[in-house]
Amino acid sequence: MSSKEFVQVRLPKTEKEKLDNYCKQVGRTQTDVIREFIRSLPD
Repeated sequence: MSSKEFVQVRLPKTEKEKLDNYCKQVGRTQTDVIREFIRSLPD
């Protein structure tokens, strides 16, 4: 089992709202969306 790390991110209100809206549209959590984005980055 891999260990988990905790990350905090400060975002401008407009970016937080954009993330919230996207998550609601696709029915996924912020963690899911951010994790998928990170996994899509090149190594």
